[in-house]
Amino acid sequence: MSNWKYPGLLLLGVGVSNIGAWVYFIALNLIVLERTGSAFAVSVLYILLPISALLTSLWSGSVIDRINQRRLLVLLDVSRAALVFSLTLIDSLFVLYMLVFILNIGNTLFETSSLIYMTKLVPENNRQRFNALKNFIQSAGFILGPSIAGFLFLIGSPKTAIVLNAGALLFSAILLSFLPNVHITSKEKTTFSLRLILADWKETLVFARTRRYIAVVYAFYALMIVLMSGLDSLEASFATIVLQMDESTYGFLVSIAGVGIICGSAVNAIFTRRLTPRFLIQFGALMTPIGYLIFASSTSFLTAAIGFFLLTFALAFANTGFMTFAQTHIPVELMGRFLSSIHVVQSTGVILLTALIGFYAETSIRLTYTVASVGFLIVGGFIVFIVQDRTKRHYFTTETDETITLSS
Repeated sequence: MSNWKYPGLLLLGVGVSNIGAWVYFIALNLIVLERTGSAFAVSVLYILLPISALLTSLWSGSVIDRINQRRLLVLLDVSRAALVFSLTLIDSLFVLYMLVFILNIGNTLFETSSLIYMTKLVPENNRQRFNALKNFIQSAGFILGPSIAGFLFLIGSPKTAIVLNAGALLFSAILLSFLPNVHITSKEKTTFSLRLILADWKETLVFARTRRYIAVVYAFYALMIVLMSGLDSLEASFATIVLQMDESTYGFLVSIAGVGIICGSAVNAIFTRRLTPRFLIQFGALMTPIGYLIFASSTSFLTAAIGFFLLTFALAFANTGFMTFAQTHIPVELMGRFLSSIHVVQSTGVILLTALIGFYAETSIRLTYTVASVGFLIVGGFIVFIVQDRTKRHYFTTETDETITLSS
């Protein structure tokens, strides 16, 4: 139990921050809609996310790999708390967008640096269970966040919810400040410059070429995220226009998706010793697109709910499997730069595919959603094939006696 003292504290900090993030984003949507009455003004908030992630990922890995990650996490939480609170004082929509853009930069830095810190803090034999528990807590935030936001809107206003989110970030910063320092200070002084960033990119490309299998497996995970982002952009339109659900029914459908990922994360956490990363990746890569296909072919709420539950249930397996694989095989001193380089391509893909799917959806939403889901299933099949390669079995070996594989 003592081995889980600090990881447990880290999980609590991540959970508090995650729930607060859901409350903040829902409240921000309502504030922008109330001020402008424009759906496009709200959609700009969603456009800012991949753009800021793309621009940040170009240089963030060089910074994150070289500085104290725990201190960075605390600083980011405090800074984000101040920025979130300032949103309640801003009247200019342009300034609000600028602050949200800066917040998204902070979120991107936090996501990557927290993964590196987790890798250093959590012993290798506990990482898979930790990742499963992290998924469980984050998915619980998916359910609790909107519920808490709704309650806060009843007793207060969206501004009240945003102020409480700032408080949640400060509380997270306090929790993280109690965690140990795992950073090893380099004796060499580094001056951040364009030349350094370019040199880091070259080093990352060398790693990708020399450890090609690792790079390919994680690149396929990034491709999965791109495809899911594109499909998710049509989710609400498909449910309300094609399946003719009202807002409350669609909200219930989203809740079922939340239950799915909670159940999947719970299964992962309970049966860690029997589920290898290899099985998690294969199951997640195959069953997630099947869930999307079931949703794409649905004509009733029941079928749509089955598809939603299955895709999020399987996604919990994929997230845990790929994350454990990355933490095991990517050197921690290079992890920030490698993940950031992948995120550049991933963010570009999200922007382009979302625009492409949105364009074709003007003709037929169901056909576009179905074709994209079939493409996703083909990608999932490739992942299963690549991971199943018996010559690469050593990448997925564990110290456990009882394991499950997709095909044996």
